[in-house]
Amino acid sequence: GSGERARHWRYGAVYPSPEVVAEIAAETTLIRGTPGFVRPVLDDRYAVGLVHQVLRAADEGNALAADTLLRVAVTRLLRLNGGALPQREVRTAGARVAVRAREVLEERIAEPPSLETLALDLGSSPFALLRAFRELYGMPPHAWLTDARVREARRLLDGGVSPAEAAVAVGFTDQSHLNRHFTRIVGVPPGAYQRERKNVQDARQWSV
Repeated sequence: GSGERARHWRYGAVYPSPEVVAEIAAETTLIRGTPGFVRPVLDDRYAVGLVHQVLRAADEGNALAADTLLRVAVTRLLRLNGGALPQREVRTAGARVAVRAREVLEERIAEPPSLETLALDLGSSPFALLRAFRELYGMPPHAWLTDARVREARRLLDGGVSPAEAAVAVGFTDQSHLNRHFTRIVGVPPGAYQRERKNVQDARQWSV
């Protein structure tokens, strides 16, 4: 620009979305894991020039040029300064405990351990397990277990097991517990659900 402008700094920033960076990394690099830029500051004249061109194209409303140049700039920056971003280990450790807890609850659906026993067995604390489980599954373990029991009861009802037997099989203390939770989640009581399924199956047989 003019000599007058040269004395004033202009600040321009480009923020490619993580999705765009990941897509470019997948096509142009061998980075495994979450791709990103390893060093916070990089001095590369060519990349600076590309970023200026991206900003100019964006200013001029030339989306095609801006998008193209952005991809070229990100490709260069990944080549010079790309790598896998470090995973937040604490989070993944918590998620692993939550996944394992869910597996234990699935295996022992009818006779689940207490939260304290479950946490102890997984080398965690009840509070940490509760927090990790909620973060991963959006609900505490006992609520997840109730949903899982209803899913399993539904499968048993589909197979012709009576509601009373299904209730015991999935660990509800009695049929009224199954009725309450089943109705809340499925929308109809277990008996009505099973009759409806049977009617549908009978109708299918007749239509064959």
